[in-house]
Parts: sequence; structure tokens; C-alpha cells
Amino acid sequence: MKDNLFSDFDSVSAKQWKQKIQFDLKGADYNETLVWKTNEDILVKPFYHSDDIDEIPEVSSTKATQWKICQSIFVADVKKSNLKAIDVIKRGTESILFILPTEDIPINDLLKNIDLNETVIRLDPLFISEKFVKTIPNNSGIEINTDIIGNLAKSGNWYANLKDDFQNFGNIVKITNSFSVETSLYQNAGASIVQQLAYALAHVNEYLNNFENSEIKPTSLKVTFIVSVGTNYFFEIAKLKALRKLWNSLISEYKIDEDCMILAIPTKRNKTIYDYNTNMLRTTTECMSAILGGTDTICNLPYDAIYHKNNEFGERIARNQLLIIKNESYFDKVDNPADGAYYIESLTNQLAEKALDLFKNIEANGGFLKQLKEGTIQRKIKESANKEQQLFDSGEEILLGTNKHPNNNDKMKNELEIFPFVKTNQRKTLIEPIIEKRLAENLEQKRLKNEK
Repeated sequence: MKDNLFSDFDSVSAKQWKQKIQFDLKGADYNETLVWKTNEDILVKPFYHSDDIDEIPEVSSTKATQWKICQSIFVADVKKSNLKAIDVIKRGTESILFILPTEDIPINDLLKNIDLNETVIRLDPLFISEKFVKTIPNNSGIEINTDIIGNLAKSGNWYANLKDDFQNFGNIVKITNSFSVETSLYQNAGASIVQQLAYALAHVNEYLNNFENSEIKPTSLKVTFIVSVGTNYFFEIAKLKALRKLWNSLISEYKIDEDCMILAIPTKRNKTIYDYNTNMLRTTTECMSAILGGTDTICNLPYDAIYHKNNEFGERIARNQLLIIKNESYFDKVDNPADGAYYIESLTNQLAEKALDLFKNIEANGGFLKQLKEGTIQRKIKESANKEQQLFDSGEEILLGTNKHPNNNDKMKNELEIFPFVKTNQRKTLIEPIIEKRLAENLEQKRLKNEK
């Protein structure tokens, strides 16, 4: 057998492929018929060729075989949360994300009988406290989500005030040598992929700029981006690859030699209460995109998370989705599977270039914090969200079972254990908060009102 099976065939250029397509179109315009533009103003072509890539990129440094299955646990009761963590670890979970509502939680009790050498533990405190961080055992490998700007963007307020928050943030980073950047808020609020990437870069740059004027030396900082992944399969793969590319470009300016970590979570924006089992299909493809894009950890979203309280069945299904992907679909067998795909490489480059332009514009106009305070970021996200909402309302953007092929016999009024819509809570805030909103909310509210 010949070493090269294709040596007997002449290579075909992109120009030749296009000529063949135009011939088959029988006079129809190539660009109008087969090329379409996305919300990110990216032109998607019917085929991609090596001629489209100026330079074949280097192999990614991330290893797709090393991604971890994560489960989040809200710590309302320390003993119950500890026992639950031990149980889900036995069932295949490789990482635990503990959400901590208060700083009065005894960490040693929460981590009792958990092997920290086998299970990655991440803490997500809903507060900022240097005192609490000091209670965490040294050299435990525990990771902590610390993001004061993310809290400001979501709540509209600092924990205390700008000065104290940055002081506490800096002290915690000195202890942990790490921090997180919560970008899932932007996606869940309706930001475009380009906006998500640019805001993530501008967000983290606020911290890196601040460190230059402090005692913190950012050369070996460990930074984790918390990212929401949507259903646009190939674009979401490219989004994560573009995020790493942009991070590597940024850290070269700060002499940082650490790659970023990515914690991926399926988006809430396209999830529905009607025909809710479809949410499992959505989260499956979203998790697959995250893996192919090079995420380090995935925390899956239960299919009923938007309308049910935490429950064992929904969490088990979400965990089993990842176990099937990892152990039965061979998504832990191939490193860097998306590398070299011309379409994905083209999308990655275009998303990165457009995001970098937007990032530079943000920096030229005072930076991310300044634009948050002025309301510019919020306004831009709203514009993107409204554009997407109009596409959904007109039926151009489809959610099966909701605005396409709905089951009119589906009743949900008595199934709602938690309020699945945007909550209005009038309060005074320093800035306008960025509000998460699902695409199907208005339609679902009308259906609920008409249920008999």
C-alpha cells in the first residue's frame, strides 16, 4: 500500500472549487446564495480551503483528554454538602465547585474525607474576605473564584467600595496567586461572541493593570475564565480557541508565562421550560463544543435547572451526559481534535481579530470599568440581545418545542418550583447591572397565562 493515498490525485485550489460551485448554481449568485453573515458580521462560506489560511497555526498547548467533569454544590448545610460531594465523586465527578453563601463555613468540615489529590476543589464565595481565605489549608490545591469586577457587573455594586474591594482582592491574590474572570454573565445577557471575548479581555486587563501599581507580581498568576457556551457548535469551539489566543497575546505584554484555565458552563439563554427535555440535547452539544475548544473543566447545567430546585435526578442526568461523552464517546482519547480544521481556524482568527479591535476601542476610551460606569457595556449588550430577540420572535432563530413545533398540550404552570424569569427588584445601585435573560421568556409567560 502506498504511504500517501492521495498522491495520484491532483490538488484542487479554492478557486477551482468555487468555479465548480458557480457552474452548478446555473447562474445564481454565489455570494447571495451560499454566503451568509452572522451577528458578529462574519461571512460564512460554503467551503474552506488551505488557501484561506495564511499560516497553519501551531498545535494547541491544551490537551482535550485532560478535561474534568465538575459538579456545583450550593452549601446551605455543611454536613449535607460534604456528604453530597463524597457521593457524586463516587459517581464519576472529578471536580467540585462549592458555592459559599457566607464566610462562616468551616472549610475542614466541608472537605472532610475528600481526597484533594484526586478531586479538584473550587470555591465560589458570594462575598470577599481575606480572613476566610486564610482559613483554607496551605498547599491544598484548592482554587478560589475571586472576581470583584464580575460582582459589580452583575449586582451593580461593589461588595463595599472600589478602594476596599481592590484592597481585599489584592490581598487574596497575594495568598492564592490566582483569580477568576466571570464572563458567562455577558453571554447569558445576550452579548455576541465578539463582545464576550472583548469584554473578557478588557475585564482581566483591569486587574493586570492594577497589579502593575501594586506589590503583586503577575508573572506566574493563575487566571480562570468562567465561560458560558452556546449552541452555535463550531463558533463556540472557535470562541474558546480565540479566548486562549487573545489571552496569550495579552500576557506577552505583562511578561506572564501562565496559560489561562477555562471553566465552561452551558448557557441559560437558550434553555426553555416547555419541551424541557430538549435542554438535554442543547447542553450535550454545548459540552461537546467546550471540549473540542479546549476547556479544562465542564460544569454541566441540569435540564431542569431554570425551573426546578436542585434535585438528584436532574443533577444525575447532567453528570451522566458528561460521563457518556468522556467514557463512551471517546472525547478523552484525542488531543487538540479541532486543530487544523480550516473552517474552525478561519472562525478563530476572525473572532480574535474582531474582539481585539473592540478591546482596543474599550481601552482607548478609558477601559472596562469606565465603560461599565458610563453604561456603554450594558447598552452594547442590550443592542446585541435585542437583535437576537427579534430573530427569535420572528422565527429566524429557532428553539425547537418553543417557537418551532411546540407541543400545545404541554402544561408547566404547576411544575415551576423556582421563578424562571427576570426578577425585578428596585434598589439603588452604583451602575446599571447586566441582567441575564433567556430568549423564550416572553413567549413562555404568555403560554403560562393562557394555560387552563
